[in-house]
Amino acid sequence: MSINSRVVLGRVATAVTAISFLALAACTPKEGDKSVAVPGTDASKPAATVNGTVITQKQVDAIMTQQAARGLPDTPETRKSVLDNLTLQLIVAQEASKKGLDKKAETMDQIEMSKQAILADSFIQDYIKTNPVTDAMLAAEYDKIKSQASGNQYKARHILVEKEDEAKDIIAKLKKDVKAFDGLAKAKSKDPGSKDKGGDLGWFDPRGMVPEFGAAVAKLEKNKFTEEPVKSQFGYHVILLEDTRENPVPTLEQVKPNLSQRVQQQNVKKLLDDLKAKAKIEVVAAPAATPSPESSAAPSSAPAPSAAAEAPKK
Repeated sequence: MSINSRVVLGRVATAVTAISFLALAACTPKEGDKSVAVPGTDASKPAATVNGTVITQKQVDAIMTQQAARGLPDTPETRKSVLDNLTLQLIVAQEASKKGLDKKAETMDQIEMSKQAILADSFIQDYIKTNPVTDAMLAAEYDKIKSQASGNQYKARHILVEKEDEAKDIIAKLKKDVKAFDGLAKAKSKDPGSKDKGGDLGWFDPRGMVPEFGAAVAKLEKNKFTEEPVKSQFGYHVILLEDTRENPVPTLEQVKPNLSQRVQQQNVKKLLDDLKAKAKIEVVAAPAATPSPESSAAPSSAPAPSAAAEAPKK
């Protein structure tokens, strides 16, 4: 990651609040799922039998719905492949039952966990169906985002150097000829992400920068540069402001699909948080992780991560 990437911390840092995998899975791929049952067929009718056990058309349709959510086409060939897989799966399951594997504790634990996952998923789907996102919810969330996005964007260039004296020397040269900025950036800047472009950072929101950089840019007038070096965690910056504009804010209609999903995720998260808060949870002992051969063979200490891997601002 370039120094430029680190300077522009969080340029695209707006992210949906992390919620449980269950809620995310429920809100995204399955939202708006539609039945892919073949017209003119009875879903309860057998699609095949294996040693007298029925595989229904409904089971095939359920698999096809999952396949459609992944973008796979519903064709006779696909349905045949699905039915072949279900048939083989049932054959193997019957053999497992004959050997009594369905009575093993480990198998029963896995079956119970699968049952819980299916029930939990069904609960989330039912909540989404019976609690749709309303226009009022969308409008409220849009107003919140719009207020956060207000302000200006700036188009600027910068020269990044290690020492303050270097920055002061560059400023002295710019006072004599501001047009020298491009050449000085290419020759002096330590930021590989922008130096070859004459220090050009393009358009950005100052809130996405490290604080010292963003504050300095916001105080500059158009076509003016910082007459004192701007110190940050990356070194010393000399900044030239080229232009200013208002932050472009998309209309509600433009962001409605993503906004609807975001509000839905927030609603599901709140539901899960409320359920967890009401539940009586007693953690007797947290399960200890079993060290893998790789981790046990790893050295006791590792080198500290590079500053280039620094996380974006939230």
